[in-house]
Amino acid sequence: MQAELQEEVQVEPAELQVEAQAGLLEEQKAEINFELQEEARENLPDGRCHTTETSVHAPRKGGFYRKCVKRPLDFILSLLALIILSPFMLIIALLVRIKLGSPVIFKQQRPGLNEKIFTLYKFRTMTDERDENGELLPDSVRLTKFGKFLRSTSLDELPELWNILKGDMSIVGPRPQLVRDMVFMTEEQRRRHSVMPGLTGWAQVNGRNAVTWEEKLNFDLEYINNITFINDLKIILLTVKNVLKREGINAEGMDTAEDLGDYLLRNGMISAEKYSEKIDESRKLLMLK
Repeated sequence: MQAELQEEVQVEPAELQVEAQAGLLEEQKAEINFELQEEARENLPDGRCHTTETSVHAPRKGGFYRKCVKRPLDFILSLLALIILSPFMLIIALLVRIKLGSPVIFKQQRPGLNEKIFTLYKFRTMTDERDENGELLPDSVRLTKFGKFLRSTSLDELPELWNILKGDMSIVGPRPQLVRDMVFMTEEQRRRHSVMPGLTGWAQVNGRNAVTWEEKLNFDLEYINNITFINDLKIILLTVKNVLKREGINAEGMDTAEDLGDYLLRNGMISAEKYSEKIDESRKLLMLK
């Protein structure tokens, strides 16, 4: 009898331990299922709200605004802006035609969301003057006084409202750089393409072209990790302020922004051979477009 009691005493702790382990496994299983359901809900292709960002580097903060509000708001505001500003844009187009010639609209291939190349539209700010060999003259020569005015007031970027309406761009986001800039970026810096490029952005209100390339790209990365309605509104208001003050338009001593590759080469951060390889890579990407 005493032996049976001792056996029961020895068995009960073992049974309790097994039950505790089973309970813990059930809790872990429930947590995993919950996380999978949340992930599936975020990535539904036909859900009520969806994101236009890459799943690998999708930022976390401001999820509802980013997925459900930002794009519809971009569409509505860009449509209203095009309607309201169309007479003003027509006047600018006429002045460009008279002072700079044709075509009035400047088109250029830029990397957008997920590095997909799209056509960006701007008002022309330079002439087509060429040397005796048929090569375009330097930007500083071709950029006229009228062109400088359009750039300093950002009026040359008004046609990008059409890019926003089409879904190529957003009102606020990292500015779309050149394809030849993108190929010189590090893998971390290229995360900026995990969201739509913008008409204005966090880098633009923190120095625009007057800051270094490293600072500019770091500002872009800061933005994509903190996309909220309040931040976008703050950037828009600061943009208006900077445009009125005409701050940060160009880098010191330069009439136009310096390409990333040229900046790296000038500062000895890349070899001439590597520079040529990257330039060839950018040309191939443009040929594939």
